[in-house]
Amino acid sequence: MGEVVSLDDYSSGARRGQAAAPGARMDVFFDRRELGLILDLYGQMVASGDWRDYAIGHDRDVCVFAVYQRSSEAPLYRIVKRPKLARRQGMFQVVGRDGRVLKRGHDLATVLRVFDTKRWKVVE
Repeated sequence: MGEVVSLDDYSSGARRGQAAAPGARMDVFFDRRELGLILDLYGQMVASGDWRDYAIGHDRDVCVFAVYQRSSEAPLYRIVKRPKLARRQGMFQVVGRDGRVLKRGHDLATVLRVFDTKRWKVVE
């Protein structure tokens, strides 16, 4: 069987009892609050039948939550976190299928409001 690893070790930069090197860069991740906001939105959109699958990717500079209509296609939307842009345009952005930035900002809840128009349908 595999080894049980504490996630606290990864969030502090230490692995298997070794301290992280001073000045070592950490990978970018969504924190618990941010991921909660994204997954709440995802659940609502899945319930309405708009979204069906998702993927999360991360790197040293960026973390991406990609949303798919079908898992074999390109993502419909990408919710991106880039901490380098925190003091400029805001570290959160929503990117459409065509690569255009639909909304950008400092607060994730505000950025995710771009999907509010897609949640509500007009009933006649």
